[in-house]
This record gives sequence, C-alpha cells and structure tokens, in this order.
Amino acid sequence: SALPEKKMIFKGLTANKEDMNKLMLTPLIHYPLPGGSALITFEEAEVAQRIMEMREHTVELSCGELEELDQCRVRVQAVPVDILLPSTLEIRLTQSSRSILVSDLPSLDISKEALLDKLELFFSKTKNGGSEVESREFLQDSHQVVLTFTQDGVAEPLIERGHIQVPIGKGKYTIKISPCMSGDISNLQLQPSRCPRTVLLLGIPDVLSEESMRDALEIHFQKASRGGGEVDALAYVPAGRTGVAVFVESTG
Repeated sequence: SALPEKKMIFKGLTANKEDMNKLMLTPLIHYPLPGGSALITFEEAEVAQRIMEMREHTVELSCGELEELDQCRVRVQAVPVDILLPSTLEIRLTQSSRSILVSDLPSLDISKEALLDKLELFFSKTKNGGSEVESREFLQDSHQVVLTFTQDGVAEPLIERGHIQVPIGKGKYTIKISPCMSGDISNLQLQPSRCPRTVLLLGIPDVLSEESMRDALEIHFQKASRGGGEVDALAYVPAGRTGVAVFVESTG
C-alpha cells in the first residue's frame, strides 16, 4: 500500500511455452543514506558480521588538515543494512477489446508524430480491417504503439492476422499486431533481507574532506587487527548532505 503507482512495460521474451506464466524479478533497491554515514561492503560476509558485532569503532584520523592536533580519533557505530525484497508478485492480466499493440515498426527518418499519423490513417480505413481510431500512443522506452479503436470487434480480427503490410512514405513495411494486455498487481508480499557483506556506519563527524574521510575509513576497516578485512566498496555521505545507495542482485 505504500508503493507509488507506476506504469511499467514488460518486454521479456519467453523461449518455452512453459515459461509464459512465469515472471523473473530482479531487485533494484534504493536505500536512503543520512548525512554523516558511510556504506562499506567487504569481500567476505564474515568480516561484515564481525564489524557489526563489535558495534562501536574508534577510527584514527590523519589530521594534517586540523592545525591544532597531530592526530585525532572519531567514534562511529556499525549497524546492519536491512532491506525489503519482493517474495511474491501476482499480476492480474486483462486483454483490451478495442486496442492493439503494433510492433516491428521500421526505423525511418520521420518524427514519432508523423509515424503515428501514418498508422492512424491506415488503420482507420475499413478496407484495411480497421475503424475510427480513438487514440494512439507510443509506449514509453519502447518502439511500440498502442492503437485504440472507438468500436468493439475491430481489434480481434487484426490480432488474428498477426502481421500486416503498411505503406509508409515510398515503402511498404510488414509490422506485427499483438493483443494489448494490461495488468494490475493483485498480490505483492515483501520480506526483510539483511545484506550479508555490507555495513552502515553512523555518527561520522564532518572533520575532514570527503576524500580524506573516505580513505581514513577504508584504511581502518581493512586492518585485520581491528576486526576488518578486504574492502570491496565504500561510499561516504558527509554531514549536512544525503545520499541514495542502489542495491542490485549479486551475480557472484
């Protein structure tokens, strides 16, 4: 219920008929980062676990930028990174009775509006199996068009044909006609998941430049004597600013 409404276009291809009703989800999680924090990802999950168990860490800084002190220390807290991942997604699909999906469109040196005009002109003629067109729309991020007719019963015979030749300019091009399916999410379940190799560091004061603080944190947490290990990645957000980390599915 907390998810915003968003239109999405599914462009997946199925190789086997058995896969027609399956949907693969690839998580792309946006995680807000407060000021004075850092995300550190270790190469080994055991190191991240050890750092979190220690909770509080005293990091020595090289304070050449601070004239009064030769050396100073800051205390930071290490906490786990918990995110919500979709575990179940069910979509209720319905086929439009008055719309068709037009694809395999040629790449021509004309504007999208001009191409839409050509398609509307062709499909509005009864001799081509069409009827009056109520609306036409290019799908976002997709070279496909949805044509909607004012009458029922026009779309189905066109869909059964599958392909049709359309004159555009001086050429004739074979385009594909498919049913126009729309879907609503009928069931979405999320489950909490803890990032095994990533730790969130909090309470980092703004006493060094961004690059110097990032280096100091990485030096400290890669030392085995401090419970650390090899660092895979580190992102630091200075106090007074905010950031967003993007988590993708691990391929390793």
